[in-house]
Amino acid sequence: MKHWIKRTLFGFAGLAVVAGSIAGCAGHRHGWGGDSAEFRTKMVERVGSKLELDAAQKQKLTVLAEKLQAQRQAMRGAGGAGGAGDPRSQFKALFAGNTLDQTGAARLIEEKTAVVRTGSPEVIAAAADFFDHLNAAQQQKVRDFMDRGGRRWNRHG
Repeated sequence: MKHWIKRTLFGFAGLAVVAGSIAGCAGHRHGWGGDSAEFRTKMVERVGSKLELDAAQKQKLTVLAEKLQAQRQAMRGAGGAGGAGDPRSQFKALFAGNTLDQTGAARLIEEKTAVVRTGSPEVIAAAADFFDHLNAAQQQKVRDFMDRGGRRWNRHG
């Protein structure tokens, strides 16, 4: 695999961890069943209060959350191998026969990789815009959160 593709995939994986961590701290683990706009609003408010964000920083976080949601939807919608947008069904369909559907697996990987390649620049730009506009103390809180593996903001800060 080419070096720049690896770096892009690892970068996206890192952003996915941060996004998942932010979403996790916003109450998603409690069985969130509402619409995505309401969830984003609650997430921005919760993260905003933990990081003590000002209005401009909250706006940048909102943009990041919107880009992440769009990327997530694109990932769920990519591919058609047995699930028409349901990643679990797509994956299960690869194992439906007596042998692994290697062609389908390769196609699914290609489709997901293309989605990542297409959407990553916007996600990375939004993440950078948000993070770069945090003050040093706020940036340290984000680093500490990531060091804890994305678990709860209320431990030690």
